[in-house]
Amino acid sequence: MPEGKISDNLNFYRERLSYLYSQIKSSAEAAGRDPADIALIAASKYAGPKQIKELLSLGHQDFGENRAEELVEKYQAVGGNARWHFIGHLQSRKVKMAVAIAEYIHSVDSAGLLEKINSEAAKISKIQKVLIEINVSAEPSKYGISPLELKELLAKSKACENICICGFMTMAPLTDNQEVIRKTFSGLKKILDDVRNAGGFEQAKELSMGMSNDFPIAVKEGATMLRIGSLIFL
Repeated sequence: MPEGKISDNLNFYRERLSYLYSQIKSSAEAAGRDPADIALIAASKYAGPKQIKELLSLGHQDFGENRAEELVEKYQAVGGNARWHFIGHLQSRKVKMAVAIAEYIHSVDSAGLLEKINSEAAKISKIQKVLIEINVSAEPSKYGISPLELKELLAKSKACENICICGFMTMAPLTDNQEVIRKTFSGLKKILDDVRNAGGFEQAKELSMGMSNDFPIAVKEGATMLRIGSLIFL
């Protein structure tokens, strides 16, 4: 992205955020939902510290990073005003970096990773908020556990005193078939409802689903966190 003048960039981002919030509002209201219940996470994979600071100056606080090294670099460059989410696949050897910075880790996909996060969080006396990533569409190319594996992982999480299971995350297939996308998102919503109704995980309220190409569908199906990058930064 060309740097341009700061004022030009601010106007660019102001227009992008205004457009997105308008779309989120209309999608939420069409589904009988409160737009205030939906967080817009700026997936900053394509952005540098300068662009992040410009969004911060406009009042936007939530940013999502896919790589632990970039999370650290941008956190150090931007300062403490941003609220960071780790939204990419997380390797065990990089958990320490993510736990030190991220308010939420969206991509827990194994008992081993959950236990490693718990261990690193305990070292810094932190209760780490996490989402379990579920491969609702059963695509071999995607990370995430099978819905059938969830019960066992939730049971193991009860021994992790420095973990808070706050909800679930998924990605829809990359397709123009809106019904396929809708079924993926509604499937995750059903999983959340079933877990909450079963008891023991009342704190699990978040649904991280919906990206630049499908977020209106995600909003209508119950998303509380949208991970949007290209519609903001490109």
